Amino acid sequence: MPRGDKSAYTEKQKRKAEHIEESYEARGVSDKEAERRAWATVNKDEGGGKKSGSGRGHSSSNAASHRGGELGGKASASRPAAARSASAKKAAETRKSHAHH
Repeated sequence: MPRGDKSAYTEKQKRKAEHIEESYEARGVSDKEAERRAWATVNKDEGGGKKSGSGRGHSSSNAASHRGGELGGKASASRPAAARSASAKKAAETRKSHAHH
């Protein structure tokens, strides 16, 4: 099987790659790079193509999609500790006052 042959991938994996590719293109990534990243993501999540045969299936980890949560929080982390603390105290006070209603 030549490199780049997608015959070993399921229809679901192909749809997933297409969706990821469209997302990258919408963010301004070139067509070729978007396709490369999309297939790399599918491979990372699902361990490559799913070949047929009993006992050869593996569950999808979706590891790449879980990474999104790690990227957030930079704006909050860059604020001084006193400002974060004040926000937390205000939020706690709001929750406390709303609980009595």
